[in-house]
Amino acid sequence: MKLLVVCQYFYPEQFRVNDICFELVKHGHEVSVLTGLPNYPAGMVDRKYTWFKNRSEQTNGVHIFRSWLIGRGTGTIRLALNYLSFAISSVLRAMFLKKDFDAILVYQLSPITMALPAIILKKITKKPLIIYCHDLWPESIASAGIAKESMVYKILLRVSQWIYKQADEIFTSSKMFSEYFRNTIKYEKEITHLPVYAEALFENIKKSAKNADTINLLFAGNIGEMQSVDTIIHAANELKNDNNIKIHIVGDGSSRDKCEMLAKQLGLENVIFHGHHPINQMPQYYEMADAFLITLKANKVISYTLPNKVQSYMAAGKPIIGAIDGETKYVIDESQCGLCSPAEDYKQLAANIQKFANERQKQNIYGENSKKYYNSHFSKEIYIQKLIKSINKAAE
Repeated sequence: MKLLVVCQYFYPEQFRVNDICFELVKHGHEVSVLTGLPNYPAGMVDRKYTWFKNRSEQTNGVHIFRSWLIGRGTGTIRLALNYLSFAISSVLRAMFLKKDFDAILVYQLSPITMALPAIILKKITKKPLIIYCHDLWPESIASAGIAKESMVYKILLRVSQWIYKQADEIFTSSKMFSEYFRNTIKYEKEITHLPVYAEALFENIKKSAKNADTINLLFAGNIGEMQSVDTIIHAANELKNDNNIKIHIVGDGSSRDKCEMLAKQLGLENVIFHGHHPINQMPQYYEMADAFLITLKANKVISYTLPNKVQSYMAAGKPIIGAIDGETKYVIDESQCGLCSPAEDYKQLAANIQKFANERQKQNIYGENSKKYYNSHFSKEIYIQKLIKSINKAAE
């Protein structure tokens, strides 16, 4: 099979789409990727790719074609320019690609407009188009404060509906996404549930030697508005008199400065910000953690999301403590891998952290349940087989 993958983000940026493409090549498929210039999460385009350098390259057998864009920088206007510049330039770049692929797969994060070159190529080549949705639009920006009654939201909803309906099939990373596609997008074609796996380096996490009295909790990943990391900061404030509980935050994003400022204003010494680290350095933080934290904003549609970090957390065989609704709460409860409170309820999150710290006998059980659930629901072997089968089916 010859597959064209379209995604605004790709290696060396750290997204799961990298490993998926590399795995498909290992299974004998020919994979090309139309992507942008690396600029996430720093916001500035990597110097290696400025001035038209390295616009075509090959990594781990994947052919990479890069389209110009404006670095995402900081602030809403710069981010909008980042989205718009890729949407326009990638359509132009697509015109010059060799069009001998069997199917087109959009690995859709934010923004939805990254699918535009794929739609153009579908119309030119008559090849099947699959949109693999990991981020619901326009709900992602609505969660950041844009009112659903606003003209901006209504326009983006119309645009999103049109884009999604161009797909011959939609893959979803979360079961609950299907409700949104049926009821809001009015998508009537086939929808396939396909939750991703964790990178291999998280599957053999060891337990590190530590002070038996200290509980180390880890949040790892993007620190954006939707992730509601401020809920963790407020929970830490509730726990600031317990010197045995430490919260570690590893990552970067649009809300990192705000969260660091909040922790400073509250005078918290139990929260440690470690900044952004490449994925190959993350196992040391996973080994240190007694449990992982996960939060999202209190928003019905956003709660349909199953963040990819859930699979990484579970692959590591550690407990999960969440302040989150919807799909992730369902997974935590079904797997019995930890404790979960409603989204943005920092008082209950703090109470669950305290409960976890006091129930030493249950910590290993939570971790074992986490690993078992990962192996039976999210393993790479299951995923790759289903992905290849689903793409081949769509291409027939």
